[in-house]
Amino acid sequence: MRIVVIGGSGHVGTFLVPRLVRAGHEVVAISRGQRAPYQDDEAWRDVRQVQADREAEDAAGTFPARVADLEPDAVVDMVCFTADSARALVEGLRGHTGHLVSCGSIWRYGPSEKLPVDEDDATPPVGEYGTQKDLIARLLQQETASGGLVTTTLHPGHISGPGWNPIGPVGNLDPRVWRTLSAGEELLVPGLGTELMHHVHADDVAQAFHLALENRNAAAGGSFNVVARSALTVRGFARIAAGWFGQEARLRSVGWDEFRSSVGDQHADTSWDHLWRSQYVSIERTRAVLGYRPAHEPEDAVHQAIAWLVEHGQLEVARPLVG
Repeated sequence: MRIVVIGGSGHVGTFLVPRLVRAGHEVVAISRGQRAPYQDDEAWRDVRQVQADREAEDAAGTFPARVADLEPDAVVDMVCFTADSARALVEGLRGHTGHLVSCGSIWRYGPSEKLPVDEDDATPPVGEYGTQKDLIARLLQQETASGGLVTTTLHPGHISGPGWNPIGPVGNLDPRVWRTLSAGEELLVPGLGTELMHHVHADDVAQAFHLALENRNAAAGGSFNVVARSALTVRGFARIAAGWFGQEARLRSVGWDEFRSSVGDQHADTSWDHLWRSQYVSIERTRAVLGYRPAHEPEDAVHQAIAWLVEHGQLEVARPLVG
């Protein structure tokens, strides 16, 4: 197949594009051209790269035609964030392309009430990002059900892996968390620390996209969660991470007001968004229908990310990684 990957040099595209090339597909990667893939791979030599600003071209109404003009058999959309953008792309590809696979998010589900969360049994989304991802998934599902373009949506958890800062043990991106754990110092934990986060390695997400593309009939009209086999609690995550530096985690539960005053509004807001949802998501449908088999546990995905950041001088820690 000729497969166009929109957002091909991002977290998942870094792993997906080489997978598709090695599987024998012709790949065209569309990106803004501002960033190289997170990892080198000789497969990129066989990839046609197209530079485009999705947001600007969506505003101008030219992006769907640009994609359709590439005459793809399938399109992977990694960077669709509004229902209007999804609708325009569907209308541009309908009748021209055999399959659209779109990247959603487990934030299409709201705060957990029953665990694990499956694709058809969840609370309504909260916040603009999750609401739009839910609208996109529903729009695409209806498109296929009505006999239009064949679509599939995949919903990753907190994507982690080498090359970027992962969501950490208290649910934010504060680099001071890692220095605190590596030094064996006291880490403030908002609430009880029993809240859940569900990470996934970027290469496992790439695996799921690859499976959806190569199992089009099974994936048609479907919505699938893509996460690791297990999820991490705040306290469990912190203790595992401290062990990477040969330390015992020193944790102190505090109220959200004290936590906010300690870390600042931005990090506190990010923590609240992750921990309030407290998500543990089922992959049973993805396993049964697509044959998805995640290779990485969540702590492995995060460990790889932290090791990469330390090795490349992008994260300051008090002690070297020992595990």
